[in-house]
Amino acid sequence: MLAGYAVRAEDSRGRRYPEPPHPYRNPFQRDRDRVIHSRAFRRLEAKTQVFTRRFSDHFRNRLTHTIEVAQISRTIAGELALNVDLVEALALVHDIGHPPFGHAGEKALDAAMRAHGDFFDHNLHALRIVEDFEQRYAAFRGLNLSFEVREGIIKHSHDYKAAEHPQLTEYLLEQRPPLEAQLIDLTDEIAYDTADLDDGYEAHILTLEQIRAGVPVFEHFLRAAVRAYPDAPDKLKFNEALRGMLNRLVTDLITTTGSRLRSSGIATVEAVRAHPQRLAAFSPEVDEERRRAKEFLYQNLYYSSELGPEKLDAERVVSDLFDYWMRNPSALPGNYREKAASEPLQRVVCDYIAGMTDPYILQQHEKFCR
Repeated sequence: MLAGYAVRAEDSRGRRYPEPPHPYRNPFQRDRDRVIHSRAFRRLEAKTQVFTRRFSDHFRNRLTHTIEVAQISRTIAGELALNVDLVEALALVHDIGHPPFGHAGEKALDAAMRAHGDFFDHNLHALRIVEDFEQRYAAFRGLNLSFEVREGIIKHSHDYKAAEHPQLTEYLLEQRPPLEAQLIDLTDEIAYDTADLDDGYEAHILTLEQIRAGVPVFEHFLRAAVRAYPDAPDKLKFNEALRGMLNRLVTDLITTTGSRLRSSGIATVEAVRAHPQRLAAFSPEVDEERRRAKEFLYQNLYYSSELGPEKLDAERVVSDLFDYWMRNPSALPGNYREKAASEPLQRVVCDYIAGMTDPYILQQHEKFCR
């Protein structure tokens, strides 16, 4: 049973190119399946989550991170009586627009575009992927996803202004996104706050002492794990603490969002859209814990001296290739040369680089920039 404020599949605003109903899948289930079977989704397996040059079978990549976000999102959506199928589709597609090398690659690509009076935004790039780049169907370009999924790609983590992005006006920029989309930005952070602590510890960049001192909520659950399992190996106690931290974030998001919905008298999707603020949220106490964990990761992992050379190298690879293809567009693949006849060259080069995996961009750099 869905709550009144949940998006119903039968109320979908439909697809850009109308299609007949499927006999046993609703529109959002079809969207989920189309995302999973896309080439862009498969490429997430070889795209950086945190580490660009440190290889391990156990570190997260964009694909495993996406699966974790989908699992957390489905759980929360079910408890809030939201549309789990729509939430799952949005979670699976939320990172599809990221370039190689994670945020380092995105930073370099955006800087390269700004030098030409343009910019790079991974949400907008994701929309271009599902609207145009994926070519799997004879009847239309792109994946022809439902309006609600395309809207969620754009609005799940950012509020765009119609005056600044007139090409996005169809996505109701003056309104809040549905709760199904609002959840994704928060579940994304739940996933990476806990997973990146795990991977940073496994990579021997973060020490247990650092985490205990810098992330009070982790310290709270580690103490509980030590009391409950005094003879367990240290790594299992660490795992118990992470599990407790994740569960606290998830539980608080469910209870706080539910409380905000009740206190605001929200009963319909239209009321969610018209509300002045987003309704999905953590409580002030837990939001502060989340903020401190995120700040700790930025200071001690993402911008650590250990990862600094990797990130600088990643930025250099992206910048070198961008400059090379801007000077030598004839070296682009044929389909991108064709696009350059009708689109700005910097956008074509940006699109090409953004779709690459980490291994492939390194191969291209070795080929053209050595």
